[in-house]
Amino acid sequence: MSSQVFLDCTLRDGGYYNSWDFEHDLIQDYLVAMKAIGVDVVELGFRMTDQKGFKGACAYTTDSFVRTLEIPEGITFCVMINASEILVNSKYSEKILGTLFPETAEISRVSLVRIACHTHEFMEALHAFKFLNSKGYRVAFNLMQVSECDSKELILLAKEAMKYPFDVLYFADSLGNMNSEKVQNVIELLRTHWKGALGIHAHDNTGLGLSNTVYALNRGISWVDSTVTGMGRGAGNVKTELLAIEMSKLRDSICNMKPIMVLIANSFKPMKEKYGWGTNPFYYLSGINSVHPTYVQEMMADSRYNEEDIIAVIEHLGKEGGKKYSKNILGEARNYYPEKPQGNWSPVKLFEGKKVILIGSGPGVSIHKRAIESFIKDSKPLVMALNAQSVIDNDLIDVRIACHPVRLMTDCEKLTQLSQPLITPASTLPSNVLDFMSSIELLDYGMGIQDTNHVYKETHCILSNPLVISYALAVASSGKAKQLLLAGFDGYSTDDPRRLENDMIFEKHQSVASAVPILAVTPTLYHIESTSIYAL
Repeated sequence: MSSQVFLDCTLRDGGYYNSWDFEHDLIQDYLVAMKAIGVDVVELGFRMTDQKGFKGACAYTTDSFVRTLEIPEGITFCVMINASEILVNSKYSEKILGTLFPETAEISRVSLVRIACHTHEFMEALHAFKFLNSKGYRVAFNLMQVSECDSKELILLAKEAMKYPFDVLYFADSLGNMNSEKVQNVIELLRTHWKGALGIHAHDNTGLGLSNTVYALNRGISWVDSTVTGMGRGAGNVKTELLAIEMSKLRDSICNMKPIMVLIANSFKPMKEKYGWGTNPFYYLSGINSVHPTYVQEMMADSRYNEEDIIAVIEHLGKEGGKKYSKNILGEARNYYPEKPQGNWSPVKLFEGKKVILIGSGPGVSIHKRAIESFIKDSKPLVMALNAQSVIDNDLIDVRIACHPVRLMTDCEKLTQLSQPLITPASTLPSNVLDFMSSIELLDYGMGIQDTNHVYKETHCILSNPLVISYALAVASSGKAKQLLLAGFDGYSTDDPRRLENDMIFEKHQSVASAVPILAVTPTLYHIESTSIYAL
């Protein structure tokens, strides 16, 4: 093995997209391609303890599975474990580690173990080295989210690491927000004490993964890793096919690219089209806001989040703290409100007996803008606009309505520049959101979320979701409006889950005894009664 070690972790990091379920023949073709481009170490996958839900062989990478593979000569096999899985109540558990590694390295075909750990887990996870070393395994530690560590913390970790003679200390750009200056800073801080091999695992959120890796190689880093086409959690990693070329130049060696390019065309390109990894503006934004990329990955895979939603959540998490991924946090961003709502404003004062037009955010508003504005001027309905939409002349809008705390946080600057009162569940909003909106007249109509039928009360409602259209229907109904006209509710295609979700909203609304009659006046795909704005 040369002084620079080239590691590919496609089957491990790429597994976040396909549940580590790679076909056996694909793995064999992949191993042949790795040999051809000069990869030294192949990380075959994780060794997990988690048994919930289906996961493929590369999630567990058992010794029996590894024995089914044909190993090209000269390639070292590696697996990764998460420190969190071998720590019980923040204490190292040799029993769990022994279960994961029942065989010695002499018997197993795996010879290297990488341990991924957050900085707060590192000190305790270091104890795993003694057990693995006694079984003959080489050991590497991967420090995650180092870009968020201060200098003193990294120096202390490097000092502690020197007490354990493991093989490689990796640092990972987990949030994808490092540049060459930050890479250099981390290297210098770790080198204050750590004298062993250093490695870098670069993410590609901002498109700097390859340049950061090459920069690190030129600054004395000796271990680098990558994945085929960058396949990996979130925006993904350095592309193996590109790093192979750089390593070939550095080593002055021949790099046979044909097998990997055939593999990409036949297998990884179709997978990428299906799962959609790779950098994009959302991942770029998550990187510069220090938001864990899995939030973006999950939202992009969930069609309920449109582009505006994703941006709003990223900006919110950037302010509130989204460095560590949590499904609960993402769920709360969509479903914040408690079951028992509060509220002190009755919509009857504003809506009773009136014809109301609700201005949505669909393209129908822009397309039919002149007709909508003409109708408003002639018929003088009460005009209610969702969030901070600005297509219709602001002077024609009477009141705005919004209810999602993430969207409110994102739109608050726009809302403060608008003149209308805002209908919102103010009593339940976080204090930081209320602080931002202190200059706005808030009409506090409460909202609670339960998995039930919709209930419309005088000063609050209970809904099955936190979407603003549900909230607007409740407000108009509680306010005893005569009719609610919908403009800009174009709808989604039949294969989009948002179509079904919104149709269910309208269905639940129409089942409420006090529901206001609704009528779409611009083109819509929803199952609701419609007419033409030009016929009114």
